[in-house]
Amino acid sequence: MRAVLPHPLLSMGLFVASVLLSDSLAPPSLALGVVMAVAAPQVMRAMRIDPVSVRAPLAIITLAGRVAADILRSNLAVAQILAGRRADRVSGFIHIPLDLKARYGLAVLAIIITSTPGTLWVEYDRARGRLLMHVLDLVDKETWVQIVKDRYERLLMEIFE
Repeated sequence: MRAVLPHPLLSMGLFVASVLLSDSLAPPSLALGVVMAVAAPQVMRAMRIDPVSVRAPLAIITLAGRVAADILRSNLAVAQILAGRRADRVSGFIHIPLDLKARYGLAVLAIIITSTPGTLWVEYDRARGRLLMHVLDLVDKETWVQIVKDRYERLLMEIFE
């Protein structure tokens, strides 16, 4: 069975999404769902994706809460900047040394930083373990380094390494 469906959850998800996105349960719609459910995991197999192993599932809840709070706080701060209430802001780039090496952890960190208003993941230098990040409201570089390392990186290392 693994030869046909190497990633059964992905196959099931693709089939269900295909059926939900089509307007009917007509045979062509179902056939397209089956083709997608069988073909996409074969592509994933060819890419030789490493399996994800989560070491601290409870840390995911803590991380999700922090990210949600930070996104809300950042939305309010960016809204104040756009409304002209904070004209004293200075934007800039900062380099953040990262100890996190796990691919999936780095990917999640990139998503967190980029989805938080006012911050952007620009570049990651794997050889040096340095992240280049742009911040819309850059008050203190060391504060941003500590935010990324203490609020996100530590938990991501606990989850993925």
